[in-house]
Amino acid sequence: MEQRHLGRTGLRVSRIGLGTLTWGRDTDEHDAADQMKAFWEAGGTLIDTADVYGGGEAEYLLGQLVERLVPRRDLIIATKAGSVPDPYRRFDGSRGHLLTALDASLERLGTDYVDLWQIHAFDTGTPLEETLHALDIAVTSGRARYAGVSNFCGWQLAKAATWQLASPGIRTRLASSQMEYSLLQRGVEREVLPAAIDLGVGLLPSSPLGRGVLTGKYRHTTPPDSRGASEMLAPFVEPYLDEAASRIVDAVATAAEGLATTPLEVALAWVRDRPGVVAPIIGARNAQQLTAALSVESLSLPDEICQALDDVSAPVHRYPDQDWSTL
Repeated sequence: MEQRHLGRTGLRVSRIGLGTLTWGRDTDEHDAADQMKAFWEAGGTLIDTADVYGGGEAEYLLGQLVERLVPRRDLIIATKAGSVPDPYRRFDGSRGHLLTALDASLERLGTDYVDLWQIHAFDTGTPLEETLHALDIAVTSGRARYAGVSNFCGWQLAKAATWQLASPGIRTRLASSQMEYSLLQRGVEREVLPAAIDLGVGLLPSSPLGRGVLTGKYRHTTPPDSRGASEMLAPFVEPYLDEAASRIVDAVATAAEGLATTPLEVALAWVRDRPGVVAPIIGARNAQQLTAALSVESLSLPDEICQALDDVSAPVHRYPDQDWSTL
């Protein structure tokens, strides 16, 4: 699998990442092991998790599989901290919470360091410089090799990345930003992606298949074993089952038919090769689904197909996102 630099750093990662959102909850040890082995054998290196996935079980399960199945040196392990199970405070970006969470993650993962440590979301209740100081401490102490953020909007990302660049050698530059990005969700193109490209921050798209909808599995019905049929995840899928999404899914299916491939591969290839994107993060239920996604490595979409998909899914960008003189 092709390797790409993560932002403006020397770290190289596989251009498809493996997500572990369901590990320890819907994905058991055997399925997780099959996924990791298939991913590694395909040349994948980037595995993304978080301290809250499965209540910590995803990190623990990943830690149990590393070395037993795959050498630690062959993996780029990324985790996140900052989300908290508190109905009154969803995110805690305080230095104390973040560093305590990192130590707990390292213990569950069974490793001395993570390759990429990410702030899970912006915390309006904590000064940004305090949150970012936790990243600096993590890197200078050797507990993390690189640092990034997740779910930061445009101005938040620009402020954080610029702050970190203000004192080279003292502060750790942001290597990445993880955001939802797909043909069904192109909101990052308004401000997040331009800021990331300008500041040398690599984008790691989550839900690159539109929460599974872009595979076409929901075109006519809801499969009983799908996320859309799950009591917990159905509300996560439902926003992408409207008429506008249906038109985009139909276009992806048409493109796939013309290229003799699958809608999954078309949708994934589209986002993988967008400007500023480093590695879409794929969350599969089992190794069979993951293998189907990894087959995208050999696919490059023709320019005509890319343009057609751009047109059918184009978000409305007006002032101030476009040059005001053209409006």
